[in-house]
Amino acid sequence: MTGREKKFCSLFLGSGNSELAAEKAGYTGDCEQKGEELICRPEISAELERLSRLREKSLANMAAAGYQRLAFGSICDAISLLYKSDPSKEDLEGMRSEEGMDLFLVSEIKRPKDGSMEIKFFDRLKALEKLGAGGEHETGAKQLFDAISNSARAVNDRENGN
Repeated sequence: MTGREKKFCSLFLGSGNSELAAEKAGYTGDCEQKGEELICRPEISAELERLSRLREKSLANMAAAGYQRLAFGSICDAISLLYKSDPSKEDLEGMRSEEGMDLFLVSEIKRPKDGSMEIKFFDRLKALEKLGAGGEHETGAKQLFDAISNSARAVNDRENGN
């Protein structure tokens, strides 16, 4: 395959539009027809399938990394935000800058009229459930989730005198 054909495959996967992909890959003339011709070729079709599988795997890995971060991440920056009287926009920019707070785990911030601050976090147990539902890490993540759930139930039962 030529470099232009590989570029077409990548662009087509991103847009789903064969005409646009052909045009952006540098083909001239009737790009709609050229795009359709390219898609029909067996080697192009095989490359599209290969790239699609890689993309799927990459997205699954990104999702797993996000769920791991939600399940095990630190809430320290969010707690320190509670003690700031007037946080700046830069403080709240989060991961965009090195000095910003890591607020990845925060799902909602409210500032009621009384001047206090409410911070809600994403549910760690749901993130663990999602990790347990996906593939090769299923056994370990499910066991960890079950252990945390059992521990939480035991603490709850102890506090309620059961």
